[in-house]
Amino acid sequence: MPSIAGAEAGAGHNAVDSWRSSRFASPMLSALLRHPRAIAASFALAAIVSLPTRAAEPSVQRALFGRAGDGTTIDVLTLTNSRGASAKVITYGAILADLRVPDRDGKFAGVVHETVFSETNYARGFPQAAMIAGRVANRIANARFTLDGHDYTLIANNGRHSIHGGPKGFGHVIWQAQPVTAADGAAVKLTYLSPDGDQGYPGNLTATVTYTLTNDNTLRLDYRATTDQTTPVNLTNHAYFNLAGEGDVLDTVLQLNADRYTVADATLIPTGEIKGVENTPLDFRAPQPLGARGDQLGASRRYDHSFVLHRPAGSGLALAARASEPRSGRVMEVWTTQPGIQLYTSPLAGPAPPESAGFFCLETQHYPDSVHHPDFPSTILRPGETFSSTTEYRFSVASAAHR
Repeated sequence: MPSIAGAEAGAGHNAVDSWRSSRFASPMLSALLRHPRAIAASFALAAIVSLPTRAAEPSVQRALFGRAGDGTTIDVLTLTNSRGASAKVITYGAILADLRVPDRDGKFAGVVHETVFSETNYARGFPQAAMIAGRVANRIANARFTLDGHDYTLIANNGRHSIHGGPKGFGHVIWQAQPVTAADGAAVKLTYLSPDGDQGYPGNLTATVTYTLTNDNTLRLDYRATTDQTTPVNLTNHAYFNLAGEGDVLDTVLQLNADRYTVADATLIPTGEIKGVENTPLDFRAPQPLGARGDQLGASRRYDHSFVLHRPAGSGLALAARASEPRSGRVMEVWTTQPGIQLYTSPLAGPAPPESAGFFCLETQHYPDSVHHPDFPSTILRPGETFSSTTEYRFSVASAAHR
């Protein structure tokens, strides 16, 4: 009885003879079959080529973003995960300058308004940037408040009101940045010390935000703050999203885990009343295209509304919003520990500004003007306490069948 090796050799010769006699054999194949050593080399090469490629290691790269005429130096830290997604964070304003994730075909595109350096952009404070808003994001009525019997006057920068911490809020200062170890991706931690009296706020406040780009294409923001005097704190990121990477956002489908909103006056200051979204253009309990009700939004034709998130008692990180873009298939879920979310959009009806891409913002935060409304969740931070919140933007793609 032939040995196994002999049987295999015989079978191999029979196969070669069969291939040689086939009228479908190519000239290259015929040439290979006349040289057994070439066959062996070809199989060895195929084995090498077919070896599974190793996923790239997550990385953080630091470089110069720009140097302004006044001497200000701004660095950029580029986070890249093992799947090729990337996020660029700059030290000015702790801005998310770029975020690139794949569509259903694996093509990468930026999904936030890209921040680029120029003297003009720097002088304007980098408009439409995904900055960290603080010390208090959103509005404080009449740019003043009373806390523990002390009156504080802020710098008004939204008519008579204060917005996003003032004209030199956290989105317009230089943060200190340091790459940090992340178990599931690439991360950078940024720190800013806001001194006592900064923009009118009391206390020395140390704030940190850690951006982590995980290997499953989630961008996680972890916020922390401590103070040596009692002060209000409300931190968020003001990213301008466009999941297609271009064009308008009229067909972007949004669903919010919110059945109530904070009623506001004509200057967007809450009245204190909280109402249901039913039978209003604010009802996103079921998925709706952003542009479906643009003509119902008044003269601005845009959303700029604070929603009360539905959060079960004791819940931590919870789903707040889901946005999907039908052309690219990109899907973004927003998960947060915060009680509210501000929806802000580009105009959704009428003629679009020329050469202007549409956008939507989903700013996870406490309600606007909370410092004047004791019934709202508190934004007050006291010495010995730590402000802590987390928001995740989880990216995926929908199949073509779900367009």
